[in-house]
Amino acid sequence: MATITTGVLLMRWPLLSALLMFMASTLHIQLRKTDYRGLAIVCTGLGIAAACWFATGLLGITLLDIARVWANIKTIMVDMAYQAPPQFPVM
Repeated sequence: MATITTGVLLMRWPLLSALLMFMASTLHIQLRKTDYRGLAIVCTGLGIAAACWFATGLLGITLLDIARVWANIKTIMVDMAYQAPPQFPVM
């Protein structure tokens, strides 16, 4: 019984995000049929967000990891800008 409970607790977020992806896809199809294109685009965005949430959950990536990666990219870009020659074209 403890194994089933643990499995349900560990799988609740991936199951929820998979359900959100399915619902967003279904809503997208129904809204496109009824010519509500704006709401269909919103549902597509929600589906993409749920898919990203699902993938990061499976990979074990947290918001703290994403913040660290973003800070590292920012540091690298600033260092590259300082090391660029003055005549370096901006375009």
